[in-house]
Amino acid sequence: MRKPRDYDAELQALTDKAKALKTKKQGQLGELVLATGADALSIEQLAGALLDAVGAEAARKEAWRKSGASFFRGDGARTRKGAGRNAGGGAPSGASTEPPSGEAGAS
Repeated sequence: MRKPRDYDAELQALTDKAKALKTKKQGQLGELVLATGADALSIEQLAGALLDAVGAEAARKEAWRKSGASFFRGDGARTRKGAGRNAGGGAPSGASTEPPSGEAGAS
């Protein structure tokens, strides 16, 4: 005779996995913001840029995809202004001083 499946346990395991993936995705997004130098932008500027990106046309999104792929390969790290600043080691100190003033302005 077959052992009955425990659907509740399987559902709970899937729920836990989904939560872990969402947490990982949020962490990676934060790391990306820091790596690109976007942490120097105010929260309003960053939100506006993301909203523009969502509504952009396909050709523009493709250009951004290529630029992003280049960034992750390391090709564009020296040519991009924000990434070049971070490659020099200035981002960690800038990251610790910029967000509090940006958050204070946003609050």
